[in-house]
Amino acid sequence: MAAPGAGLGAGKVQEDLHKLKMENINLKGTMEAVDISDLRTAPERTELGLRKCAENYLNTISGQVLPVCSAGNKEVNSKEPPKWALPSGASQKQLVLPRVPVEPVTVQTCSKAAPRVSQGSQQQVEMDIKIMLDPENMENKAGLKHQNDEIRLPLITKKKSAPMCSQKTGKGHTVATLWGFPAFPPVDSPLPLLEEDTPKGALSLTGQRLILPAAKITLQTPPVVSKAAPSQEFPRQHKKSAVGEIISSRLDPENTDTTTFPNSKEAISGTSSSSKGNTAALPSSSSVVSTRKSKPVRTYPAQQLECEGQIPSQTQPPQTPPCQSSQDPRLDWDIVVCHGTVDPRAPGFLALKQHHPLSWGSIVAFLEHAEKLLKDFSVPLATISGKKLARVASDFELDENPPESAILSVIKNQSTVAKILNRPGQSSKGRGGAEMAATKIQRAWRRHRAGKAAARSRRREWASGVIGASWRSWNHMARVKNTLREARHRHLENFCSRAKHLAANWNRIRTSRRTIIHIPSLGYSQRIREHIPDLALQQNMQMGRLCDILDANVDVIYICPLPLSEELLQYYNKLLGLQAAVRSGNPEAMGDLQDRFRILTPEAINSFPQHHMCLATQLKYSPKTIQRIQVLIQSRDAYVVGGVPHADDLAVADMLDVPVLGPGPEVAQLYSTKSGSKRIFASARVPTPPGESDIHSREQLIRALSQLIVDNVEVQRWVLKMNEERGGNGTAYCDVISHLECCHWLQKEWQSHGPEGWSRSQARELALVKISQELPGLLAQHVQPVNEKRFPTWEKFLQTFLTQGGVIEAFPFSSTVTSLTVDLLIEPTGEIRIVSSGDQLHAEGPFRSSGSSIPQRSVDPAVLNSLCWRIGDACRSKGVLGYFSVDFVAFTHPQTMEQQVWATDLDLCYSDQLALTQLLLYVTDGNVDCGSSPLEAPLGSQAVKSQWIQREGTKPPAPVSPRCAVASTQLRHSNLSGTSYNVLLQRCKARGVGFDLQEKQGTVFILYEDQKRHRLGLITIGEDLQGVLLTFARNLFIIHQEISAPNMQGETNFKMAIQDIEAILGVTAENKLKLEEEQPWEADALKE
Repeated sequence: MAAPGAGLGAGKVQEDLHKLKMENINLKGTMEAVDISDLRTAPERTELGLRKCAENYLNTISGQVLPVCSAGNKEVNSKEPPKWALPSGASQKQLVLPRVPVEPVTVQTCSKAAPRVSQGSQQQVEMDIKIMLDPENMENKAGLKHQNDEIRLPLITKKKSAPMCSQKTGKGHTVATLWGFPAFPPVDSPLPLLEEDTPKGALSLTGQRLILPAAKITLQTPPVVSKAAPSQEFPRQHKKSAVGEIISSRLDPENTDTTTFPNSKEAISGTSSSSKGNTAALPSSSSVVSTRKSKPVRTYPAQQLECEGQIPSQTQPPQTPPCQSSQDPRLDWDIVVCHGTVDPRAPGFLALKQHHPLSWGSIVAFLEHAEKLLKDFSVPLATISGKKLARVASDFELDENPPESAILSVIKNQSTVAKILNRPGQSSKGRGGAEMAATKIQRAWRRHRAGKAAARSRRREWASGVIGASWRSWNHMARVKNTLREARHRHLENFCSRAKHLAANWNRIRTSRRTIIHIPSLGYSQRIREHIPDLALQQNMQMGRLCDILDANVDVIYICPLPLSEELLQYYNKLLGLQAAVRSGNPEAMGDLQDRFRILTPEAINSFPQHHMCLATQLKYSPKTIQRIQVLIQSRDAYVVGGVPHADDLAVADMLDVPVLGPGPEVAQLYSTKSGSKRIFASARVPTPPGESDIHSREQLIRALSQLIVDNVEVQRWVLKMNEERGGNGTAYCDVISHLECCHWLQKEWQSHGPEGWSRSQARELALVKISQELPGLLAQHVQPVNEKRFPTWEKFLQTFLTQGGVIEAFPFSSTVTSLTVDLLIEPTGEIRIVSSGDQLHAEGPFRSSGSSIPQRSVDPAVLNSLCWRIGDACRSKGVLGYFSVDFVAFTHPQTMEQQVWATDLDLCYSDQLALTQLLLYVTDGNVDCGSSPLEAPLGSQAVKSQWIQREGTKPPAPVSPRCAVASTQLRHSNLSGTSYNVLLQRCKARGVGFDLQEKQGTVFILYEDQKRHRLGLITIGEDLQGVLLTFARNLFIIHQEISAPNMQGETNFKMAIQDIEAILGVTAENKLKLEEEQPWEADALKE
């Protein structure tokens, strides 16, 4: 059976002959001559057409595209198409493959005749052949398109294979695109393709819009593989007609193998298994028509990949591209990419395809992305490792874009390529780089301009918001300040009016039933309160204020800054209930006075734990406590006795509508400072230490201290005191004279001139210059602050000293110095009374008071009273009211051997010593006459005895006996927290530490709180000072033994207190000996 191509060719020849006859007739009719050579060449053209039709048909049914990439084919490149071709005006654009069924098609190459094409599809087959011969014709390409843009392929009839023929089904890899390439025009001819039709990277049929991506086409590897033939001549033994070879190879009756077409994706990927049999390579059209010449054809990368889709035969090795200069077999796996283009004829590319047929589709897709990346960044040369490429490409799907890191991972010269990719502006050197760069520049400029505008708008909005918020805040703050100013002004006016009312009715109030509201507040400034350790505990050290109920007309409301447990409340109930037992001397006659006193704790103490508020401020923000106080003082006279005056004391008094027995806050802050007290003492004309006040600069300090040293050469130690500090915290001292380099010269000159001539000598001026030069360095090295934890260096002390201001004063130039404190009361009527006095105890140094011995016995009472009256008058003239205390120092002048008393400090507040005195008077039922300074207490046991003797008709004894006491509120021991108060009191009672109600002597404990429990107060009462000091020291030793173990001594100041008492006892014994020697009659009187 003849091949369908032969029948088709015969029919075509008949048509050509018929056309020639018709033309001849027409020519005859027109009387024109006809060239007979056209008739003679018709058979030759027919034979050539038959050969071409057979070749094209075989390529069509095998699913292969006829590559037209060889040179010298005049028939293909000829401008005159054959007579059976389509009109020359038809478009030539792309090569179109015929449609094949989705199912694999089996083609038998047996001896049976090939299937005949139906008469209805003969015209379509003809058009397909024309397009394959001239694929660049745009009209040919357009003629194949249907309305749904599908590709029409010729129908291949599926025949059953003969039973004697064995079929081999070739299986291949499935890819998403088909790799088919048309022939391109010569290099020197203009390109007829548009830019959108130009293939990108490796060309494919889908990229040329010959086959849509959605099309599902199944093809099988053809039995004959076409290969572009090189331009050189074949050997003579291989020279024969190409068409004859094709026909003989495809219509060989001995070849009974059957080839099954696989899926189109597998076939196009180039990874198919060849069927067994004789498979000859199809030479290019240059070997078919060797007598004609053709121009060289431009080869694109994708076209090269398709043209070299099969491994070349051994007789025709592929040409090496210019980019690949090495033919080393070890580099066969490397793929060189020059300027973003892969050479498909490279040995590495072909070897990679041969060794990885199953993943070739993924490799090609990966290479496309690599080519695009390298082209976009204009990378001149990159070497891709075939092994890495095969391994990495298998991890990505065909439609998945691999990241840049994955592409770089398969490149051998990765560092060089990465540097190029990361080079600024490199992306602008690739395809469309200029346009992309211009777009980016414009976009960046617009973004920059818009960003600046937005930032400017945001700044304006922010500025307007800040201005508005600042204005609202300032306006609100101004309103609050005005409100506070008006409120404080109103409080001050009310305070003055109530003070006048209190003064007018004081004589009546102090003798009638009244309520005293005790607020032991430390109203120092905020910067001072922040440095007071345990501020709440320091404010609660005046529990002796409760003893004001000693007056039967007085009820006490005590505001406590700490919550007290039930144990402490019961202790003070029992202690205050001893009043009847103390008066009668009968321990069983204890009363219940809970209705006479109230201990209230403001609820705000838990709301402001870290704000260092004074007690008056906490009470101000405690409305429940305020309401309770209002209920307790309803319909009775009441007044407030505060601590250190504060503005909130007036606010609380205004809330309660009661007067305050004390000075105003401004007066107290002015004269409670060290410099303010100097002004009071100067106004009172009392002796004070040599010194200078109101020091606020370094130069002023050096100048004043130099002048004081020159004027008082006999003073060895100079003391610096800050204005607002209390308790020795802002005090420092320095022994200046002993550290001066000119000390010996200064003393020599001073002694030579004498005290009177020294002030007029020239040596004094010279000494002033020398001292001024030495003082800055001397003070930095030798100044000793009392509170070393807060002021570890001179610079820190000096900074705070100059900020607050302070004074410089001389320390008494004597070996024995006694400090004493006197408490006074300026009543609303202006009357001045001395309510307490005592000699200070210094357990922690000479500038810190830890207790006192009551009453004082170091200064003549008359001298002391005179000084106190003058100071009281000065304070009264300044508007001071209520309780205040004055500190004095007494010493014997080394030259005159006379006692001198200096006034050193003034505190306009209720002192701890006064609270201890109130407790002392309560438990002894005694009274103190500060004019003569005795403390007398009636004896309970003697009173009972006198009553018995009186009934017998005998004379009763003296009803009173002198008493003295040693009291302290600053005792601390860390081991106290490990023992409850009940256990401690029982152990002390077992060791003889207690109070005798009949003798009205012994020891009384003052408990402050039960949370930390590391501080307590102690009062020891006896008949003589020496015995009381010994008892007090013994009590401290017993307490230490009861709460401490041998290996846990704890932190305490008990030992320092005992040492201070021992020093006092030594001085007392020495004074007694001197007194016996000088005035034996007075000593005998004291013994009696």
